[in-house]
Amino acid sequence: MEINFVGLAAALATFFGVWWGHVSVRKIERETVHVWKPALIALALGVGLMSASFLSTNMALSAVFGILGMTLLFDALEIAVRQPRRIKHGHAPANPNNPRHAKILAEYPEATTVDLLNRDPRGRVYSAAELTALKENGK
Repeated sequence: MEINFVGLAAALATFFGVWWGHVSVRKIERETVHVWKPALIALALGVGLMSASFLSTNMALSAVFGILGMTLLFDALEIAVRQPRRIKHGHAPANPNNPRHAKILAEYPEATTVDLLNRDPRGRVYSAAELTALKENGK
């Protein structure tokens, strides 16, 4: 019997790629004034890893490169388009010290500096009025 490590390698690459991608997208978008720079870097790294995936003869490495490459390509989209949209709609907190976010806070009334994910769990859903109160008290 031969042991196959492709599944394990793919699972670990997926877990760590998605975890690191989620955290880095939030951090990069919050701190960076010009989001196109990190988005281009993520795009270039993603294309590079996808190319390495096609060229690798090792099945486990090919899977890892492909998963991480596709994750980086999606992260580029998240950094450049989707996360700024979440901030404009108040679904993610804005950084008032970032000039780009200060402009968003001035132009979009839904934008907030309150991180709604940073609250105590209580075992039931927050109502719209309670979420509005959290936002108003946090500003």
